[in-house]
Amino acid sequence: MTNDLIYRGAVELAGLLRSRQVSATEVLEAHLDQIDKLNPLINAVVTLDEEGARAAAAEADRKIVAGEPVGPLHGLPISFKDTANTAGMRTTFGHPQFRDHVPKENDLHVQRILDAGAIRVGKTNVPEFAAGSHTFNRVFGATRNPYDPGKSAGGSSGGAAAALAAGFQPIADGSDMGGSLRNPASFCNVVGLRPTPGMVPNTDGNNVFFPLGVAGPMGRTAADTALLFEVMSGASSADPHSVFLPDPEGPSTEPSPTDFAGLRIAFAPSLGGRIPVSREVLDVIEPQAAALAALGAHVELDCPDLDGSEQVFRVLRAASFDSMWGEQLAAEPDAFNHFLAGNIREGGLLTGRDVVRAEEGMTRLIRKAAGFFERYDLVIAPASQVVPFDVDLEYPTEIEGQPLQNYLDWMRAPYLFTPLGLPALSVPAGFSPAGLPLGLQMVGARGSDARLLRLASAFEKISSCSSVRPQGAAVL
Repeated sequence: MTNDLIYRGAVELAGLLRSRQVSATEVLEAHLDQIDKLNPLINAVVTLDEEGARAAAAEADRKIVAGEPVGPLHGLPISFKDTANTAGMRTTFGHPQFRDHVPKENDLHVQRILDAGAIRVGKTNVPEFAAGSHTFNRVFGATRNPYDPGKSAGGSSGGAAAALAAGFQPIADGSDMGGSLRNPASFCNVVGLRPTPGMVPNTDGNNVFFPLGVAGPMGRTAADTALLFEVMSGASSADPHSVFLPDPEGPSTEPSPTDFAGLRIAFAPSLGGRIPVSREVLDVIEPQAAALAALGAHVELDCPDLDGSEQVFRVLRAASFDSMWGEQLAAEPDAFNHFLAGNIREGGLLTGRDVVRAEEGMTRLIRKAAGFFERYDLVIAPASQVVPFDVDLEYPTEIEGQPLQNYLDWMRAPYLFTPLGLPALSVPAGFSPAGLPLGLQMVGARGSDARLLRLASAFEKISSCSSVRPQGAAVL
């Protein structure tokens, strides 16, 4: 019974809870039992409040019995990413300085999720200040991949993705600047959506004018991800850019492979020759492109204009890092891990002109992307350039014989799309010969988030990967 509950989808579980076929307490205890059994190995949940969660579940059950109105996430357990502020619960950002930090208020998206009825269980692991796509830090150590505990779970939402894959929770929040929702989703066989900037308001960071970092949802399926996205999204007066509302999901029929018939799809396996990609990754995504063509989609080798995207991303990212942490690094040279410290120092060398020119470059990319999506409905590409790598590595140092210079080079498949301001997700697409998950990145026009999720759901019907549960960690 326990394993049956922990791998029920969030949409299905929510329905069972509302109809009183299961109780919030039963659902919570099933997930807590799974955390107790496997989290010592996976290390996805780094803060746990069982007593608080049980009290919240009991209150959720009382509301159902009393016939009180309940939200769309009623009774669903969730541990929040450890970069999201949670009132009264430790939030460390993966940094020793914040080891005992307890915020007084929730971030907006956290509050929306709780207001929708979710049960707060704990926090999920992150890299130091969420910098990088491999989850390890000096506070809690590394998160391991449920499909092979010797491999990385990705990052920076690696704890969230691993928690989903291991059956610790049915939904998860995350954030994405350079692929932090998409990369771990690919590594852990789940769905991670980077929303269009503004869909999920940025009311908690220091700079509402910084468009690269966004909060977003994760789930084991696109439908579960969409359920959480509906709760997280919506305008806020505290973010002047939060003008988008979720677009109509189209016909009320179930997503179907026929949804791809007639679509104009640009297939960008190497982003127009800009990135090296592991042969094992290409062996998974190339057949998927062919399968979509067989369904009647018009699939062509093409890619949005990404010229200059590398410079835009790295300049704006480094400038933001210097703004947040430059003074602290100058005063405490050992306060940050070596590659994050290097990025902060790079930001300190930038001029105001460098930053404005990067913003001008981003403007050009956004405008070119708008024209591209007048010709195409969808872009498909790798979500990650590599298969999950050894957990003890800081980052891959080569791809197909091409050396990589630093810890960002292997993450370019997702982050080159970031400055274009488009919604992008990773959906499970297949497995390497060693049984390691690989995701397909889908990128849509600005504001088309709901349509993108529907297409991901349709894709799941031709690829059964989402239903493949981890074996290597005895996660069954």
